[in-house]
Amino acid sequence: MNDSYIRTPESISIKSIEEKGYTLSSSQYMDLIMPNKNYKLVGDFLSRPLKRSDLGIEVGSINYIGQSPFYFLRTKAFQSYSFLPEITPESALPVMPSVFVKQNLKEGDLLISKDSNIGEIVILDKDYPNLMTSSAIYKLPVNEHKYYLLAFIKHQIFREQLDFMVPKGATIRHAKTMFLDCKIPIPNKNTKEAMLFVEVLTQAIINKEKLIQQRHNQILDIIKLELANNQKNKKFRFEFPSLNELELNNRLDATFYSEKHKSLMFPTLNYKNGYLPLTEQGLELKPGPSLEIRLLGTRIDSDKYIKGFYRLVTPKQILNNGTVKNYEYIGTPKEIPTIQYGDILFGESGTGRSMVHLDNDNNTINNAHAHILRPIKGKCSLNKAITVRCIMQYYKEIGIIDCITVGGSGGHLSPSYFDRVYIPTFPDDLQNKIAELYHKPNLKYNVEKCTLKNFLDTDLKYNKTAGIYELNKTATLLKEKLNFVIDNIVNDKLVKTDFA
Repeated sequence: MNDSYIRTPESISIKSIEEKGYTLSSSQYMDLIMPNKNYKLVGDFLSRPLKRSDLGIEVGSINYIGQSPFYFLRTKAFQSYSFLPEITPESALPVMPSVFVKQNLKEGDLLISKDSNIGEIVILDKDYPNLMTSSAIYKLPVNEHKYYLLAFIKHQIFREQLDFMVPKGATIRHAKTMFLDCKIPIPNKNTKEAMLFVEVLTQAIINKEKLIQQRHNQILDIIKLELANNQKNKKFRFEFPSLNELELNNRLDATFYSEKHKSLMFPTLNYKNGYLPLTEQGLELKPGPSLEIRLLGTRIDSDKYIKGFYRLVTPKQILNNGTVKNYEYIGTPKEIPTIQYGDILFGESGTGRSMVHLDNDNNTINNAHAHILRPIKGKCSLNKAITVRCIMQYYKEIGIIDCITVGGSGGHLSPSYFDRVYIPTFPDDLQNKIAELYHKPNLKYNVEKCTLKNFLDTDLKYNKTAGIYELNKTATLLKEKLNFVIDNIVNDKLVKTDFA
């Protein structure tokens, strides 16, 4: 795929400055490189012109409250790595019921951001009757070729067009409705089949992203229910810490001893099958390596694969569902310890997110902000490691990790505190159930002989038994295929509609 579809001129004429209204903004003189001259504008895909009612409504931070059945969706929910909105406590805020405006948000609706992360788009994975959008979000009225439009708006060709159409400033950028004038190329050759191919690939990716989130939520629900349904005959009662407790923990930060932390941790400490600290789970701690150039001597960074480079995973790249949104690559002659199959990566600084490395890639590394918890043979099975990782993520999402971290910038969970992170001892059958939702080994993805007619059905059959890891891996393959197809359409090349 091209690195860029934008050409920046080395010089400009006085006449062109006059035509641009005497602006000296360099972005106004960039040109779009699109060999395919057969295109529609984004606005041409709409079933009708945009109306004020398609735009969300601002409620003001004064109406944000702690709990509510109604939520306010911000553009933070729109991320470049996903076709679906990322609904989190930071992106969907509870608001006063009195200010909530019903927008009838339905599964399949396209939402696009006009401000802040301009041009970012998502498709709703389900109905959201209790959600309203901010005034930075438009709902696009699209009936035909919805997935074709969505795929191109997600692609670099759209982003780069919009990027030089919208003036850059020191504050938040505003696209207004300029995105409607972005060009969406239409294939000249094999038109119907090529457009259908783009739509089928896009639908398949969305199906997988939906299931990844569903599997993730299933895992969290299993953990929550197992703890709730298997408590000893004891009720939670908050007590202030004693002097002995302070001396034992060697900590004075108030959150660690707060009612919130103790109440959240109580179901584990009161679990009938018992618990053990993270340090007694049969895991060997491997601190992440420092990748500072002063230590490496030579370091070359790349966002694309280059032969001989290390593939890098940092905590910021790990998502809550235990997948990686993107990889980075670094080249250095220095030998760096690599991640092994089955290792847990835990982001100790800021994110608190974790994953289990299940690729057969032996050239992947982490950095100093991610600790490796490596299963010891005979003491920790792969299923147990996956379960421990999922419990750690559950702790993050309910707020326990935030209570035990120290320092600013999102907090820091040092390995010196791992003996105070208690993991419930789940039965083997439950560990296996959790592990299967995360990873289903030996599952083959055979779609090479599929056609446009039967691909989605074949793919859905695979998805039914696939774990989060397999769904993410195959979705990544389809995204690469989709980007290649779009690149061919932009460059007016023939699109081969095969899945090999």
